[in-house]
Amino acid sequence: METAKGNNHIAHLILRIGIAFSFLYSAISGFINPDNWIGYFPSFIQGILPVETMFSLWGMVEIILAIWILSGWKILIPSILGAFSLFGLIAFNLNQMDILFRDIMIMLTLIALAVWDRQDERQNEKDKYN
Repeated sequence: METAKGNNHIAHLILRIGIAFSFLYSAISGFINPDNWIGYFPSFIQGILPVETMFSLWGMVEIILAIWILSGWKILIPSILGAFSLFGLIAFNLNQMDILFRDIMIMLTLIALAVWDRQDERQNEKDKYN
């Protein structure tokens, strides 16, 4: 039984590393090459702030999400926030599905982490009373 818990912990960590990498990569790349990423922002958002400000703010959000997910602390919250951000990205860019199909996988992995966290919380509550 102890090995299964250890394997679950390792699998959970690997998933978090993969998701954190995707958020960090897009944040850093957005800072370096904003022209490569601007097309993913809906036009109604592009007109609100200057591009540099928008990428700085969004990059900081992605970095915070990446660190939070990597930490594993209260993983439900950043998983849901990350899944919603990817859902928005996908929903406003359906014409780019040849590229964004990977984001669906990342979004579903975030949802799986959220579900996993809820199951762990329920199991911990159950174990408290047994």
